[in-house]
Amino acid sequence: MTTSNKVPNVDVFFWIIKILATTVGETAADFLSQRLHLGLVVTSFVMSAIFLIALFFQMKSDRYIRSLYWTVVVFISVVGTLISDDLVDNLGVSLTTTTVAFGSALAVVFLIWWTSERTLSVHTIVTTKREAFYWATILSTFALGTSAGDLFSEKLQLGYPLSAAMFAAAIAGIAIAHYLFKIDGIFSFWIAYILTRPLGASIGDLLSHPVKDGGLGLGTTLTSLAFLTTIVALVAYLTFRGTSQRWALDN
Repeated sequence: MTTSNKVPNVDVFFWIIKILATTVGETAADFLSQRLHLGLVVTSFVMSAIFLIALFFQMKSDRYIRSLYWTVVVFISVVGTLISDDLVDNLGVSLTTTTVAFGSALAVVFLIWWTSERTLSVHTIVTTKREAFYWATILSTFALGTSAGDLFSEKLQLGYPLSAAMFAAAIAGIAIAHYLFKIDGIFSFWIAYILTRPLGASIGDLLSHPVKDGGLGLGTTLTSLAFLTTIVALVAYLTFRGTSQRWALDN
């Protein structure tokens, strides 16, 4: 057991970086597999290996390290995207089927987590078991969000702008329900967390895809670089701010 929570506080910076990371997951996966011509299979093996290395160090750490945590989130976002894309593009599984399958997998993880720990709170990730449940949940949400985002924007032909607006409106609805009508905080958090993945995927596709396909034509290279740079800048700012605050308290 650690002496402190292994994951960050849920504040506005958390949500901003989370959405940025989900967008990177979508565009970086496309950049590596298509732009660099690595293919889905090679990209999946490489990114999964890097993700597992980052996760190992995250799990071994006895405290929350901001840069390490968000590194894992970025890589798990890419891996979650690739899992969905491999099933759909390589194995021919329909987006409807993968959405239902990943949704069911997420429900199973939640059920096992609750049965074992009697809580799904992200404010008490202080044991290895809880952290394992936490990351299994995160991976499931990213895979589910990728399939759900593609299902609405592509298969149901809603388009990227409408899909992004729809998921953003759903998240806003959850926030209103939580703050005004006081629905359970843990439930609100996980619903919002799940919805940010298809939101990020829709934003990533909107920015990177060609104009003829309904996007803005910025490409995966520019979009991935811009969002990654923003994530690094925000994490650096929060780290510097936290260090400054501790220095002020110590002096």
